[in-house]
Amino acid sequence: MVRRDTTDSPRRRIVEAAVELLEKGGPDAVSTRAVAAAAGMQPPAIYRLFGDKEGLLEAVAEHGYAQFLENKRARLDPEPRDAVEDLRRGWDMVVEFGISRPELFAVMDRATGREAAMAHRAGLEILHGRVRRLAAGGWLRVEEELAAQIIQATGRGAVTTWHSTPAARRDPALLTALREAMVTAVTHAEPTIPRAEAGPAAAARALRAALPDDADVLSDAELHLLREWLTRLAADRSATQA
Repeated sequence: MVRRDTTDSPRRRIVEAAVELLEKGGPDAVSTRAVAAAAGMQPPAIYRLFGDKEGLLEAVAEHGYAQFLENKRARLDPEPRDAVEDLRRGWDMVVEFGISRPELFAVMDRATGREAAMAHRAGLEILHGRVRRLAAGGWLRVEEELAAQIIQATGRGAVTTWHSTPAARRDPALLTALREAMVTAVTHAEPTIPRAEAGPAAAARALRAALPDDADVLSDAELHLLREWLTRLAADRSATQA
């Protein structure tokens, strides 16, 4: 059971102040002095309650896991009609959390404390429940433990890749593709995106990839314009079918 603080306890005030500073300025913003000031307390209170900054960050991770599990359990369907869609929803929820709260997600991912470990196991129990329902329904393609590992790895990989990609180049289609690759890897269900694509968009991608850096037939301006047209065609979802 993840430890819960009473609403107005000094510990909770400090942890919530630390979370706010973390999400605004990253780990460097979570100094004991800054956290104490934000919580309306004196720095010695942090040392008394958490020992040091690392202890405080462990408490932040526990707080994050508690929030995440509460949300996960609130949205959990104990007897879903469609186990595969339930898997998709669960995967999406984890990835959404990691994308929307990157600093907190990173602290949770690095946590090694007992409370964080217990919360992590509680989350895994929910995941294994989903995998067991897939197996019971005849959907599972691989062993349950491997399926759980694939689901975790693709979710974590999706979050990591999203945040390591410059904002201007982030494409939500990546998340859908990774999720459906996971579904295909662990179940017998058909993906919700086409396995193969035909039409102008696919042709545009192929031609764009084949274009040389310099083409004698075209001027630099013409080559630049052609690449712009091909990029727009390649990204056009309505042009994916011939």
